[in-house]
Amino acid sequence: MTTSVSIHPVDHGFAGEVSNVDLTQPLTPEEVAAIEAGMDRHAVLVFRDQNITDEQQISFSLHFGEIEDSAGGNVTRGSQERLDYRLNDLSNLDADHNPLARDDRRRHFNLGNHLWHSDSSYRAIPATYSLLSARLIPAEGSNTEFADMRAAWDALDNATRTEVEELICEHSLIYSRGLLGFSEFTDDELALMKPVRQSLVRTHPVSGRRSLYLSSPAGTIVGRPLAEARLFLMDLTEFATQRRFVCVHQWRQHDLVMWDNRQTMHRARPYDEIQVRDMRRTTIAGEAQTADQGGKLEGTAKRG
Repeated sequence: MTTSVSIHPVDHGFAGEVSNVDLTQPLTPEEVAAIEAGMDRHAVLVFRDQNITDEQQISFSLHFGEIEDSAGGNVTRGSQERLDYRLNDLSNLDADHNPLARDDRRRHFNLGNHLWHSDSSYRAIPATYSLLSARLIPAEGSNTEFADMRAAWDALDNATRTEVEELICEHSLIYSRGLLGFSEFTDDELALMKPVRQSLVRTHPVSGRRSLYLSSPAGTIVGRPLAEARLFLMDLTEFATQRRFVCVHQWRQHDLVMWDNRQTMHRARPYDEIQVRDMRRTTIAGEAQTADQGGKLEGTAKRG
């Protein structure tokens, strides 16, 4: 059985723009298969003009796996929550739907989204897909940039490939937020954000392509001195986010963008935070760890 779903390559084929699909309606198995095939090829898909509800976003997301609980990925407390627990609130809004104050603790923590990262790399079983819906956007700015970690791997010299392919990193939001000076964690938050191990190189289960698995929560490398590890990761991230590996998504209201965290990094870009930015993300849980979580890491130090 055929499907009418069409995917047009953009940004030199890195990303794809999807047409002839309505995410407010139930999808056929053929439509889901076409989208999955597009994700395997492009790693980033753009769906325009999708004026969906939270329930419709959740329903669409469930075609691709279980949805992660948003707990552990933010410092928003129960009474401050705006959304269903399956939705990550990437807005700049408080529970009354007003822009967060400049000194709000949640805003300071969320600034970490401006660092290059892969969603949920701080979980022992990291995410596969993320699906971000633009409900309201500022007049200017707030773009999202994506970096192709497959292309970055392909461009590495042989010596660096040999060096990195067996390396294991330690990831934690405590580290990434510490880069921006955020260190005021509660005991409960510290317990939720304990470091986990991730392989530095991953292989896609369908395409077989290898990619670097970098993310701002990567704080050190197992078996290396802390300063040496961090400098190495900084240099590798700088290499992997060169403009030749990056595409920029300029948001329109009601866009939905879907990306593969196993093959990309991304970051938010600045905007006028007096204006409302209401963005809602569902995140598809992974199925396996990338690295064994046991043992004591060498060369580590207190984060912050």
